[in-house]
Amino acid sequence: MATITSTPVILNLDNVGLSDEQFYQLCQANHNWQLERTAKGELIIMPPVGGVSGNREADLNGQVWFWNRQTQRGRVFSSSTIFRLPNGGDRSPDVAWVTNERWESLTPEEQAKFPPICPDFVIELRSRTDSLPELQTKMQEYLNSGLRLGWLINPQAQQVQIYRPNQTVEIVQLPASLSGEAVLPGFVLDLPVF
Repeated sequence: MATITSTPVILNLDNVGLSDEQFYQLCQANHNWQLERTAKGELIIMPPVGGVSGNREADLNGQVWFWNRQTQRGRVFSSSTIFRLPNGGDRSPDVAWVTNERWESLTPEEQAKFPPICPDFVIELRSRTDSLPELQTKMQEYLNSGLRLGWLINPQAQQVQIYRPNQTVEIVQLPASLSGEAVLPGFVLDLPVF
């Protein structure tokens, strides 16, 4: 019987040479596990989130979905979606958004599997077992692959780190009102103290 761990397991795959298709098949064969692959080729096996984190994630996704439903500017994706990032890594943000134009540039097969595209916008929500440095590395992978705006919400420190291309990370204390800026025009996320 498998034991569920509360921290991610990271496997070094340096000498394995796991192709994109093999990684996809590995994920399909192990659909009960949330898997990611870093830009360095490490395989991350992530534990399921608890009720508090799951509820917060659903709320964040719902707010982005509702804004998008009104504006029809793109596509919203849940944390179950893995994106094959152009500069390496197969990552699944807690919330992701891609413009319609960029999404429609993909073939139907690319859309059906792990889309080979970096989201325009992501939210990562740190759970109590997540390593902050690992999440910061993940956010940098998104930026290196074309991310336009990203929020790393850190309830443990009561702050949000805002990621933008070619800018230093901005840190905002909670409570905060975050703007979608030019990426998600008109979107505002009001975050309380957690």
